[in-house]
Amino acid sequence: MVKRYSVWIAAPVLLIVLPQIFDSGFAITMMSEMCIAIIFALSYNMLLGQGGMLSFGHAVFYGFGGFISIHAINLVTDDIIVIPLELIPLVGGIAGFFFAILLGYISTKKAGTTFALISLGLVELVVACVLLFPSFFGGEEGVSGDRMLDYSITGIGFGKGVEVFYLIAFWLMVATALMYLQTQTPLGRMANAVRDNPERTPFVGYNIHLVRFFQFALSGFFAGIAGGLLAINYEIVNSEMIGALASGHVLLMTYIGGVGHFFGPILGAVLYTFLHLTLVNITMAGQLYLGVLFIIIILWAPNGMAGILMVHQPVWRAGLFKELLPTYLMALGAGLVTFFGALILVEVNYHLSLSIEPDKPMQLFGVEFLANSWPPWLFSIALMAAGYFMLRPIIRKIGLKWDELTQVMQGGK
Repeated sequence: MVKRYSVWIAAPVLLIVLPQIFDSGFAITMMSEMCIAIIFALSYNMLLGQGGMLSFGHAVFYGFGGFISIHAINLVTDDIIVIPLELIPLVGGIAGFFFAILLGYISTKKAGTTFALISLGLVELVVACVLLFPSFFGGEEGVSGDRMLDYSITGIGFGKGVEVFYLIAFWLMVATALMYLQTQTPLGRMANAVRDNPERTPFVGYNIHLVRFFQFALSGFFAGIAGGLLAINYEIVNSEMIGALASGHVLLMTYIGGVGHFFGPILGAVLYTFLHLTLVNITMAGQLYLGVLFIIIILWAPNGMAGILMVHQPVWRAGLFKELLPTYLMALGAGLVTFFGALILVEVNYHLSLSIEPDKPMQLFGVEFLANSWPPWLFSIALMAAGYFMLRPIIRKIGLKWDELTQVMQGGK
């Protein structure tokens, strides 16, 4: 029993301890964004992972949750309504739920590509409304507010970033627990059935349209909670969080983490947020690296990071992972050689294309060189070629090792 619930015990402890260890403003901001991204990605996985509904417009409910929440904060500031700040994310959730019901009944009548295209049309429709209704959306500037309200359940002012983080962490635990419990309900099970075999599901007495619709509405509720938390965290909401770009971000998070497992979007949200925030400060090619990572996951690990971990679970339990470790380390070394070769090539090209003074020396890994000279090009191509030719036999060796371990485990049974 303790082992089964160990993750749920360890997670809140980790959330309490982390800000005490990483207490810089940047670290607190990053961890807050990670928590919000986890809720958003898990809500998206309710559609894609559980219900098999590929949506390009999930940010609509995330955005509406944020806009309604920031307006609610302003109404509380003006003493028009009384809502403690701790409950503002629930306001965002209700807003997301409402708009998911409003837009979901029609769109969930279709599935597959048709549903995906409808969701894309909906997000473009909502983005068009941003300029048509500036009193609600705030135009291009967005809507701002002040989270330091006079009303609070806990008595905390939420002026400090760490105080806001703990509020976000609390809602993260609540939302994650509720979404996990939902996977164990009849609706969650039937959403899986509709995903896997929509033709046979009606024979057990369920309406596949209503199953998709209820799943869609609940995912909108949790996306709205994430939007409300973002409004509290940044005290401003604009059109960027309601458009196709935000929908693309959550799709990347979910796929990178793995749609086939509940904890997959958690891994994807943490990794994607970390890379997104750090690469911006390091390189101009940050979006390119994220795109390449997504392509690699889709091509060679379609079940994402969670799928990779779960594939290794039987080997780990059998105590045979140490047999794979040497070949994995060799593959990692060869992969890093290939990666650094490609990285040098990309950075040199970006410097020549986007730098104000491309003829001046550039720095990479502490080494200064001219980007328009031949040595960096030759060196990067040589690294890529060397890494590639080292990697090919290692991959074959990993395949043979897996076959050997599979036979050992089957023989043990």
